[in-house]
Amino acid sequence: MDAISYERAADIAGAVRAAQQPGTVFIGGGTNLLDLMKGGVERPVRLVDITHIRGLDDITTLPGGGIRIGALVRNSDAANHALVREQYPLLSQAFLSGASAQLRNMATVGGNLLQRTRCGYFYDTAFSQCNKRMPGSGCAALEGHNRMHAILGASSQCVAVNPSDMSVALAALDAVVRVSGPAGERSIPFAEFHSLPGDRPDLDTTLRPGELITAVDLPPALFSAHSHYLKVRDRASYAFALVSVAAALRMDGERVQIARIALGGVAHKPWRASAAEQMLNGQPLTQATLSRAAAAALSDARPLSDNRFKVQLAQRAIVRAVNEAAGRAGGVA
Repeated sequence: MDAISYERAADIAGAVRAAQQPGTVFIGGGTNLLDLMKGGVERPVRLVDITHIRGLDDITTLPGGGIRIGALVRNSDAANHALVREQYPLLSQAFLSGASAQLRNMATVGGNLLQRTRCGYFYDTAFSQCNKRMPGSGCAALEGHNRMHAILGASSQCVAVNPSDMSVALAALDAVVRVSGPAGERSIPFAEFHSLPGDRPDLDTTLRPGELITAVDLPPALFSAHSHYLKVRDRASYAFALVSVAAALRMDGERVQIARIALGGVAHKPWRASAAEQMLNGQPLTQATLSRAAAAALSDARPLSDNRFKVQLAQRAIVRAVNEAAGRAGGVA
């Protein structure tokens, strides 16, 4: 077993200073990191425990409206917090769709943002071809078992998908990730936080070396009355999404004023379905319009040998999620 040093940070500044040593990794709930370490996928030389930093486990209101969720807030606490349940039910539903109750009780919001893919070729070090684990080695999933893999935004270097449910809802809600690092504090719009694989699939996010996630900010609630998180998976619990949809609507009678749609299980990052949103914005919510919007969302899909079913599955999931968000579970007019 490799030797690992351990340090407990007392504050954000101390955590950032400690992270300047090469091979240092922050640890919060550890629900993903410890698994990766046990499997030999991650080999940090130093762990900086951030769980005792005060203020990172709070949920507070923001002066201009909206809320701030600290990076150390547990997923179960966030899901059941009154402000989240009442103002951002989409996010609460996404939290409760993830993992198991035991894991949600340990996993943190910051850690959830940094979840690594569950691609079997990434997790199993017996496979030598994985550009995410060993850049330049190839991607075994391209010609291998790729049922769970990406149909949007992939590259010849990697077809892995982001596993987070929470992040799909945050993408639809236009969240902002707050971080602190050697150069000070900065805010990252959620659409810019996760990366597409390109030729650097080993980089999951746009975080800079030594930066610590401190919070997630949500803008003033616009979609509390009409939102729905739909997760389609092989099992009813403790399974990752084949396809998931976060749908949020601002309605004016039968007309959609604003639509927000994000997909999970289909790309290296939570995938915002901008084309579908544009087709719904300002339009009456009819079956024909919704079907066209769902088709537009998948127009750029590039399925692999084992996951062609995801294209139609995602289209149908969009239709169902938007129907549910609009309060029309039985269909649209």
